[in-house]
Amino acid sequence: MICAQCGNDVAEGSPTCPRCGAQMAQMAAGHAAGTQAGAAGPGPGAGMGPGAEAAAGPPAGPAGPPVYGGPAPAGPTWSPPASATPSFNLDARRLTSVDRIVGGATVVFFISLFLPWFTSSADGISGSVDGLWHGYMYIALILALAIIAYLVIRAGFQELPFRLPVEHERVLLAATGVIFVLTVISFVFKPSGYGIVSIGWGFGAFISLIAAIVAVAPVGLPFVRSRTGR
Repeated sequence: MICAQCGNDVAEGSPTCPRCGAQMAQMAAGHAAGTQAGAAGPGPGAGMGPGAEAAAGPPAGPAGPPVYGGPAPAGPTWSPPASATPSFNLDARRLTSVDRIVGGATVVFFISLFLPWFTSSADGISGSVDGLWHGYMYIALILALAIIAYLVIRAGFQELPFRLPVEHERVLLAATGVIFVLTVISFVFKPSGYGIVSIGWGFGAFISLIAAIVAVAPVGLPFVRSRTGR
């Protein structure tokens, strides 16, 4: 064995160098480790000088916790999603001229249901009943409320929050048509006085009939013309 410290020849198995006293066991262990490192090849940083290490920069470490209150990172800004429910904003300009005629006439018809429709007189005593004297006129009352509410919704939303099963004009035609038919029937069939009480029409009946005609005409006439081809 050769002593790495003084270069003296040392007998195999000697624990120390007889010349300088160096520990031969430690030298043998260091020599074996150097041999294994050389066989493994150069490490990741082999061939890189000080300049290369400086260019590479310090090794990346784990990302630290986010800093709150600092400047926002570059990139598109976040904005809350738009609400899926449309907002209500009443605007009569969303209604067509036909909608306005139907709506105005329906309001008048609704009011006229509570006015005197039929008058009675007997032995100097007079009285009157409103348009709801016929029980089926409650159907017309409900339909009138539905038309008014529907047109208010159309005026309040840019896009309806629900989908109609039929076209808008058909909805108005169906509702105003039923109101017109019920009004005509109620106007014609007065209460019976049985020859004892004189029954006449009140002004509310005429107002209701006129309002029902005005409400159904703008949607009913175009429908009839499309069917007859005139």
